[in-house]
Amino acid sequence: MATFTELIAKNSKLTTPEIEHLEQLVAEWRLLADLSFADLLLWLPIRKDEKSWPDGYVLIAQIRPTTAATVFNNDLVGTEMAWGVNSRVDDALANGEILRNTQPEKVGELLIKEETIPVHFAGKTIAIIARHRNADLMRSPSKLELNYREIAHKIYQMVAEGNFPIRNNIYNSESAPRVGDGLIRLDVNGTIFFASPNARSALSRIGFDKELEQENLGEVFANLPKSKNEPTDESWQTLLSGKFLRRTEYENAKGVIDLLVIPLTAANDRIGAIVLVHNITELRNRDRALLTKDATIKEIHHRVKNNLQTVSALLRLQSRRVEDPTASAALDEAVRRVASIAMVHETLSNQSGEFVDFDVVLDQIVKNAINLSVRKFRYEKAGEFGAFDSKVATALSLVVAELIQNALEHGLADQGDLLKISVENKNKIYKVCVENNGANLPKEFNIETSANLGLQIANTLTKNELAGEIKLNSANGVTSAVIIFSVA
Repeated sequence: MATFTELIAKNSKLTTPEIEHLEQLVAEWRLLADLSFADLLLWLPIRKDEKSWPDGYVLIAQIRPTTAATVFNNDLVGTEMAWGVNSRVDDALANGEILRNTQPEKVGELLIKEETIPVHFAGKTIAIIARHRNADLMRSPSKLELNYREIAHKIYQMVAEGNFPIRNNIYNSESAPRVGDGLIRLDVNGTIFFASPNARSALSRIGFDKELEQENLGEVFANLPKSKNEPTDESWQTLLSGKFLRRTEYENAKGVIDLLVIPLTAANDRIGAIVLVHNITELRNRDRALLTKDATIKEIHHRVKNNLQTVSALLRLQSRRVEDPTASAALDEAVRRVASIAMVHETLSNQSGEFVDFDVVLDQIVKNAINLSVRKFRYEKAGEFGAFDSKVATALSLVVAELIQNALEHGLADQGDLLKISVENKNKIYKVCVENNGANLPKEFNIETSANLGLQIANTLTKNELAGEIKLNSANGVTSAVIIFSVA
């Protein structure tokens, strides 16, 4: 299916500003669908050039209301309609005026009323909104429904006048409050003359228990207990006056309210505003809980890293006091292995979440190996590991460290020999190769029966912790250890 922009490019010669106007309209027209309890279809005139009269229309966007049952169960985007098939859409385009009060028509089992609204921009009608709603739901509307519909009519008029969507919009339409969250209607002076039940509940949550109607909204918030995020550049009276598009939050000890102010105009004269109100107390509490949990986990990893470094230091001290070269070497090996685990926890303590950027860990492992090696060798890396959870990262860091150490001890014999680590990832199946161009392995070598402790550790961790396999190969002076494992 063609995308929104592809349908526009294929069927019209709209300019970039005109396309941006339609994109912004579609980003925000959830408000219109919910206020008018209607399905909305956006018809684009099909034109060969700007001067030619359209041959018909193509449907470039569709939205269903969350406040009423949908009229259209199927996705109609991409549908084409010839000129003359729908006189209401034709008239809205030809006359540039809203067509209301049409006779309901039967659509399946429903009696549907269609109204058409021209989308005006810079002196030109660039598209048509067709509003479809169930006529049976309009016979005995409640006070809330009447207010919603009146507001919808005013915003549709703004669309026809080219004043909606409001340009330079400052709010994120994905996270902004919705009609169903709570709605307050203001007159031109910022006085409340309608508040939905959800809006009343939201303000009650933060401590306002009086009747809202006939109150000035800005003064209501100014007189509430001092908020934790008191405005600095503008007062509550200015923010919530309804004169300007604004989005702000109010927070006190009782709760958090997200407020979106949308001015209403008629022929460029301000006639009032609506304020969408969303109680986001629980959402903010969850956010804070996640931040606290994340901080706690990072602190735990930091302390584990410090404890491992302490163990490493103690082992190093013990190694210096041991006279037996074999025992001293074993302690040095233990220091190196503990340091590999500490690197994983250090990385976890410096980033969010339980996933480790393994490329950072690997770089540190190789850096340590270079610093500790008496021979200077060349190093190359191919591919990227990406992020692993802490369990995989810990096991893999130990395996790679052991293979690097094995290459240093038995493979990299001459100055300038090459150590190369490469990784391939195909559908989360990883193939890691640690390769060196030193001495070949003995012909009878078998990792399963090898007495080398480091290789035994690598083999055991690969099988038990990574649920993978490890193979060592040697040919033509090149020795490679290949690890294959998968991650969920």
